[in-house]
Parts: sequence; structure tokens; C-alpha cells
Amino acid sequence: TRYFVDHRKVRVIGGQGGGGGHSFYSEPRKEFGGPDGGNGGDGGHVIFKADRQIKSLASILPFYQGFHGERGGSKNCYGANGAYMYVKVPVGTLVKEDGKIVADFTRHGEEYVAAYGGAGGKGNRFFLSNENRAPTFFTPGEPGQERVLHLELKTTAHAGLVGFPNAGKSSLLRAISNAKPAVAAYPFTTLNPHVGIVHYEDYEQVAVADIPGLIRGAHQNRGLGMTFLRHIERCRFLLYVVDLSESQPWIQLQDLKYELEQYKKGLSKIPCVVIGNKIDLAQSRINLPLLKEQVGDRVIALSALTGDNLEELLLHLRELYDSYVRREQSQEKSPVKW
Repeated sequence: TRYFVDHRKVRVIGGQGGGGGHSFYSEPRKEFGGPDGGNGGDGGHVIFKADRQIKSLASILPFYQGFHGERGGSKNCYGANGAYMYVKVPVGTLVKEDGKIVADFTRHGEEYVAAYGGAGGKGNRFFLSNENRAPTFFTPGEPGQERVLHLELKTTAHAGLVGFPNAGKSSLLRAISNAKPAVAAYPFTTLNPHVGIVHYEDYEQVAVADIPGLIRGAHQNRGLGMTFLRHIERCRFLLYVVDLSESQPWIQLQDLKYELEQYKKGLSKIPCVVIGNKIDLAQSRINLPLLKEQVGDRVIALSALTGDNLEELLLHLRELYDSYVRREQSQEKSPVKW
């Protein structure tokens, strides 16, 4: 199973600088040409680069070492610098060191030097002076910078599925997209985030993220706590999934919005739609008109299990996406594409 990985601990070391050269120029009729050892090349940097084609941190390795610089040669030849090592990360990645954010990739192509390469050493030619006409001294290259960084991914999906455990978010994501989160006939909660892509006939793609682990008190770090709440921050619109078969399903919606608002002010004001799941059950058909009376947002009743009324959700999802694209273009911004 390919999981959507949203957290990585990475150790990065810049390339070591090449040592300085140690030689003396000598040829027929010019035996004492003097020192001609060149300087060593600088070590290569390790650079994180945001790439919109990368969607998860699954491809990030736990260790990266930059390329070393070459040693200085004779005849005043400098050693070549070590090549830069580029590590591609998804757009939306946060880079933290000792709990502090040192980089935030919000756009394609942004770069951050994770570890600088060491400076190259000096050859004996560098130490030539009037006082010392034949220096034998040279310096080794400096080691590269070493750091331990934590990468966290805030999903830049278009839509976020928000709901309490067993509301049917995973089943709904399986029904409308190509994602395959685990579902079963008994109650359990998803422990890994999943992102599914909804394909439309005009080749537009809408990314929908399943935000797991949300329970009452999640903003106080209860349960899985804020582990996955950060994914909701960058969603352009939200799909609140409530279980219609439970008594007073509108209470679920109030609690969900309260948790989001406590985590970050204004988060519950993001454009949204309420999805009443499990309409195939008898109790759900009784609760549906009561939910519509209590809720001001649009309510779409469906069954992720049987596929009832999924068409209405897909059409409204496209309307929300088109509104987001027009809003971004009116502000001269480029909308996120998958």
C-alpha cells in the first residue's frame, strides 16, 4: 500500500571542500619555479526545491550527503566545486529545525539551502610571500554543514473531507476518486491521510484530502490531536461529512466547526458544503429534513456505500472548484493544479 506520507526527519550534510594542492613547479632549465599548488573546490550544497509534481514526502530519504569538492592540482589548477544536490519536496512543505520554521514552500520552484558545502582548502601557492618563497604549508577542505531537519507537509488539496470517525469519509473518498483508503464493516478510524483525485471529462482534476483523527477536543491535542489538523489550513473548500443515522446530526456539524475554529480562527469560514452520509438507512431519511432546518449551508444527502446521489456531490464539487479558480485569477494568482 502506498501511503500519503506527511512527516519526515532528515539528516543533511553539505559536501566537504577539497584539500589544497601541494606542489612545486619544475621543468628543464627552471628547476625552482616556486609553489604552484592550487586551491581545493568548495563542497556542494544540499538544496530543497518545491516541485508541484511531488505530492507526498514518501520519496524523501532519511539522509542526504552533498558532493565533495575536488583537491587542488599542480600548475595553480583549482579543484572543481562539488555539484549541488537538489531534493524535490511537495509544495506545502514546512521545514523545521529545533521546533522553529526555517522554510515554508508555498510555490513551485522555491528553493532553500538545507546544508551549505564546506569551503575548499588553500594550496601552498596561496601562502607565497616575500618572507616565505617556498611555502610547504597547505590546508584541508572544511567539512560541510550538518543539520537535522523535520519536514511537515500541509496538504495543498482543493477540498478537505472533515468529519468524526466512522462518518464514512474513507468510503466516500473511495467512491468519488482513485484513492483506496481502508474501509471495513466494523468501526475504526483512519490513521494515515489520503488524497484522491476526482477526474472530470474536460481533464480538470480536483484533489480531495481525507483528514483523519478529528474528535471532540482535537484542538487540545486529544486523540490524534493536531497531527492532521494542519492539512485543513490550505484546503480551498471543505466537505463536512456527518452521519445522518445518528440522533441530532447537526450537533456533529457544530462540534466540527468549533474544533476548526479553536485550532485556527477563521478556518470554519472557508467555503463548504455539508454531506449527509448513509441516506440508505431508515433513520437517516427521518433526520435529513431536521438537519436542513438546523443548517444554513447547502446539504447534500448521499450514500457512499450504495452510490446514491453521488452525481450531485460531483457537480457541486466542480462548482466550488471553478469558483476557487475564478477567485484566484481575479487576484492575479495562479490556482493550484494537480
